[in-house]
Amino acid sequence: MSALPAAPAPQPAAPAGQGGLRDLSPAYFGLVMATGIVSLAADMQGWPLLARALLTLNAVQYVALWGLYLLRAWRYPRRFFGDMVDHARGAGYFTMVAATGIMASQCIVLLGDVALGFALWALAALLWVLLTYTIFTAFTIRPDKPTLDRGISGAWLLAVVSTQALAVSSALLAARIGQPLRLELNLLALSMWLWGGMLYIWMMALIFYRYLFFRFSPSDLSPPYWINMGAMAISTLAGSLLILNAPQAPFLVSLLPFLKGFTVFYWASGTWWIPMLVLLGIWRHGVRRFPLRYDPLYWGAVFPLGMYAACTWQMDKAMEFGFLDALPRLFFPVALLAWLLAFAGMLRSVARQARGL
Repeated sequence: MSALPAAPAPQPAAPAGQGGLRDLSPAYFGLVMATGIVSLAADMQGWPLLARALLTLNAVQYVALWGLYLLRAWRYPRRFFGDMVDHARGAGYFTMVAATGIMASQCIVLLGDVALGFALWALAALLWVLLTYTIFTAFTIRPDKPTLDRGISGAWLLAVVSTQALAVSSALLAARIGQPLRLELNLLALSMWLWGGMLYIWMMALIFYRYLFFRFSPSDLSPPYWINMGAMAISTLAGSLLILNAPQAPFLVSLLPFLKGFTVFYWASGTWWIPMLVLLGIWRHGVRRFPLRYDPLYWGAVFPLGMYAACTWQMDKAMEFGFLDALPRLFFPVALLAWLLAFAGMLRSVARQARGL
């Protein structure tokens, strides 16, 4: 239920339009995140053809977005880098890290291409270092800062998602390669998993305080509020993979009770958010009649739905519960429907911009 500050809504990408390129949302790599996790969830649910089709589409989207971002940085450097140090929009750039990590995971799981997965993982790690320390350093030292209710938003939790995406891809790589990197990758996955959890606690405390003690309007309840749940879902997925990797790393074996306890803790926290987010969505669109129209930020709502299906399936397997299989089967079609609606909205939005040129 993250609330973005009242600011002009980011415009969808319009490759041919200068205005669309200039105002391209920093969070548009959420498209790749959402498509990637729905693809992985489809594979888990036994839909390999759908998973491969979405992987192919995602590869095209990933390359196209890199082209648009690089072109925007070249054509409009003040806007591109200005967004990066803006409290309201800067966190959106963490979608680049998460999208790259999820693309790495797709290549590893769906293609079995460890070399390509490793290359994407390395790029995700580099982006994580650059963006994490650039954005948070800039937020810290800038002289003019917004108040808490105008500056903090659930989009900040994309920093958690990007961290856990790196943990997930590290764990997947560790399970498929031998020494000398297997232990090191498992340790990196563990470290990123722990850091992501700590970062969530810090940020969620501020976000929750903002919701409960500052005025809240329907316009504040923008799509990234679902990342409150999505950040916990991807943390659950990373923890489940660490549990499965324990036989390969002695230090993970010694931490198994801790890993299992915190993985369930993350899953339970994410599950708690779902009814709350649904109720707030009903209040926003049903009670307060806030218009429902396409926004690039809606990919930040599709991603958590797919991630919850994927993480619950993986946790049920890792913990050997055997009784949670109904939840992934319920959430996968919901996530797929949400993806289809968002994708159709994006195509209509791009078509409208193209006609207006």
